[in-house]
Amino acid sequence: MSATATDHVRIFDTTLRDGEQSPGCSMTTPQKLLMASMLADLGVDVIEAGFAAASPDDFHAVSSIAKQVRGSSVAALARCQRNDIERAAAALEHAQAPRIHIFIATSDLHLEHKLRMTRQQVLDSIVEHVTLARSLCADVEFSAEDASRSDLGFLVQALELAIEHGATTLNIPDTVGYAVPAEYGALFAHLKANVRGIERAVLSSHCHDDLGLAVANSLAAIENGARQVECTINGIGERAGNASMEEIVMALRTRPQHFGTQTRIRTQKLYPASRQLIAVTGSVIARNKAIVGENAFAHESGIHQHGMLRNRATYEIMSPEDVGVSRSSLVLGKHSGRAALSDRLKQLGFELDEASLNQAFAAFKTLADRKKEVFDADLESIAMGARGDETGPWRLLSMQIAGEIGHGASPKATVKLSHADGRVVQESAVGDGPVHAMFSAIERVTDFRHELREYQVRSLTEGEDAQGEARVKIHAEGRDYHGRAVSTDVLEASALALIEVVNRIERRRTLIAQTEVAA
Repeated sequence: MSATATDHVRIFDTTLRDGEQSPGCSMTTPQKLLMASMLADLGVDVIEAGFAAASPDDFHAVSSIAKQVRGSSVAALARCQRNDIERAAAALEHAQAPRIHIFIATSDLHLEHKLRMTRQQVLDSIVEHVTLARSLCADVEFSAEDASRSDLGFLVQALELAIEHGATTLNIPDTVGYAVPAEYGALFAHLKANVRGIERAVLSSHCHDDLGLAVANSLAAIENGARQVECTINGIGERAGNASMEEIVMALRTRPQHFGTQTRIRTQKLYPASRQLIAVTGSVIARNKAIVGENAFAHESGIHQHGMLRNRATYEIMSPEDVGVSRSSLVLGKHSGRAALSDRLKQLGFELDEASLNQAFAAFKTLADRKKEVFDADLESIAMGARGDETGPWRLLSMQIAGEIGHGASPKATVKLSHADGRVVQESAVGDGPVHAMFSAIERVTDFRHELREYQVRSLTEGEDAQGEARVKIHAEGRDYHGRAVSTDVLEASALALIEVVNRIERRRTLIAQTEVAA
């Protein structure tokens, strides 16, 4: 069932704003640009690029995305404050289709304890700031924060004023994941029937997953008139997360007769987008995560396998290819050419430019020489690396582990790194184990002090020559950073994961210094 121009459900993706607020999921501007490009390619209607007034870093990210992204609207969040709105407008100056998204709380709980404002003061603020936003941007979204716990009569008043003064989208957030589907759906039905001028605006849902109901609540809103849903890739977000985009999209696609509406999402790109976000943030998802988890299309039970062999529809309500998951395991070998690699990557959802394809092909050839078999998971990793965050300034040249390894032993690690400024530095360190020694040596080379919060290693593919993935969570300079790297040598992957974090922090320092000089 195809979506009509007026009735399709618009996907408002807030991965880069609300999603990034997840602890440890902060992204650099190049990483945000990478994700924004993928979201636009996915067919997202609106990309919320960030909170422009939050920091110079956020402003720069929103501005960069506004300049680059085409095909999707780009939104910037702002409180009902003049400075926020003017900063959002400035950041969106070069956007093809800009949107200013302003919000203020409407629940008595928030008014009393957070805003310290009366209801009338909130209504006056809505009039003033929606008017200001509309004078700066033709597309204005108004959000009534904590709407699901707001007095219904007051909420109607607030929304009517927002429409009257220029809001084109009205967002009804379940800010703390308190609602249940029946009451959240009824709220939308009431607003659609009782808000004057509602036909001039699009109703939007924004649900959090504190009770595990974010997707169910979003679908209930759609059933009752919402034609925009605010969601994130993999459901990342504050606390328990936001509504998961892939789950909402595939629910509408799989049950068209029930919902009677669709999205414009290119569903075959959902899985690559999910994997790209994991690569960028280091935030893993559960194996049994709906739609994009590793087990989403896996069948182990003998009864299930028997049914699948007879007819896949017995135990699969959607095709894995519909979300970009490939059925094949072995893909290419060391004798395969560049064209074959490019074709297979396109099937997996990765369309690389010439430079990225050249980088991917070189990495593929290196890997194919080291492995007997190259799997789709290997290719995904290569493609993500080719399209990933900018590299440097530090690069690993060599590493060596010496001495005994085991209980009571103190192995020695020697690492050699090069810096973009021309330096080549080699240091050695002894540790409780090879990883500890290697991390200590890297710390000496880069003069970077950190606290290792988490360290994980897992096999990405099968066999003795499988690629190993290393993930680190590092606490430094008051915040958490995630690093990820892949190699057939898990120690090399571990070193590269830490160096990725070091590089992100050094690039962030440089950007902040440049911003301060410019100011």
